[in-house]
Amino acid sequence: MPLGTLDRTPPPFFRQGASALSKLMVCSALALFLMVADARFKVTQPLRSALATALFPVQLVAMSPVALIKNASQYFESLQSAQAAEAAARLKLSLQSQRASQVEQLAQENVRLRSLLALRERISTPASAAEVLYDAADPYTRKIIIDKGLAHSIEAGSPVIDDAGVLGQVTRVHPLVSEVTLVTDRDHAIPVLNARTGARSVAYGDPITRGGSLELRFMAGNADVQAGDILTTSGVDGVYPPGLPVAKVVSVERRADSAFARISCAPQAMVDGARHVMVLKPVSIQMPARPVPDEVVPAKRGGRK
Repeated sequence: MPLGTLDRTPPPFFRQGASALSKLMVCSALALFLMVADARFKVTQPLRSALATALFPVQLVAMSPVALIKNASQYFESLQSAQAAEAAARLKLSLQSQRASQVEQLAQENVRLRSLLALRERISTPASAAEVLYDAADPYTRKIIIDKGLAHSIEAGSPVIDDAGVLGQVTRVHPLVSEVTLVTDRDHAIPVLNARTGARSVAYGDPITRGGSLELRFMAGNADVQAGDILTTSGVDGVYPPGLPVAKVVSVERRADSAFARISCAPQAMVDGARHVMVLKPVSIQMPARPVPDEVVPAKRGGRK
């Protein structure tokens, strides 16, 4: 047989295609492009919303055994713990009854003082109830998923609270669910007001210390902050209504080698076990629009004729 008639191509079994290094470089470049495009232009947001909507029934089915076990464990609670919780609730109710009886009088005084000082009325904040479905899968963030989304008029940036205080803020909204970033997340910051002194500051999330807390940064070493101070929302950010409990100061460490004090705070809300929450409308949406400044007409200089 002549040599020219032999098939010099390798059998299909030995064909390798592109090298592993070439595939790695192409996949890395594609991943980098997708990350930049998603961060700058939000190109994958519709895909994420579609996947979240499609996987919502699957998530409910997958969570049903966990919900059944949790409900069963709650049902078979001991009678002693239930009685202790009832006694604590009755004690708390009796302690608040005196303050509740003064609410009407204080509200009337507030209305009279505001009318006397020609101040605007406080903005009422609409709210809607939601239930926590599960924690976010990312272990490096402190986020939860609630069962309300665009279909329920939930907006990005909405504050989320529970019965004890501020829980976090809605950072991503899908058609049926929403993602809430907790106040203990490292990327979360909230303007706060010291209820005792009236000093304003900013509380940053600290997910490492004490298993999840907040930290007051850039506070002077001689600042009037004490353990036990209650921090509430200041309302200057246009997101959170003023007066909502945020955290309680746990420790104040004043160091000689630094001009700032290290202040650690414990969140008032139940960031690790919240089940039912309230989603508020952002304050900036309810505030009137900023007036457009009048055009400044340059003054004409008079001249002698």
